[in-house]
Amino acid sequence: MIRPRLGDVRRLRPDAERGAVVAEFAVALPALLMVLVLGVGALAGAARQVRLQDAVADAARLSARGESDERAREAVAAAVAGASVEIGPRGDLVCVSASAAALFGLRIAATGCALGGGL
Repeated sequence: MIRPRLGDVRRLRPDAERGAVVAEFAVALPALLMVLVLGVGALAGAARQVRLQDAVADAARLSARGESDERAREAVAAAVAGASVEIGPRGDLVCVSASAAALFGLRIAATGCALGGGL
């Protein structure tokens, strides 16, 4: 029995397999791009959530020290544009809640509280 050499095996492949790699790539590319876009969107949303949480904590401390509500709202708006802010007491605490739009039509929310009359 004669065994074909490596070069001969490549020539024996049917022509039907030509372009299969390109077709598989064309099918996989949209899925890969969607995963990439969702990953970037999730990271951007998480970063916005962290900024919002930090901003409401700062605003709660400002409000607890006796700063005006407008000053606390400005602190949140400076960190996260378009955030809606609510400030109110909860017992001895002053709490600031905020929400803002994130990617893909989702909303993020955060609440921060500080002891009223704090330094």
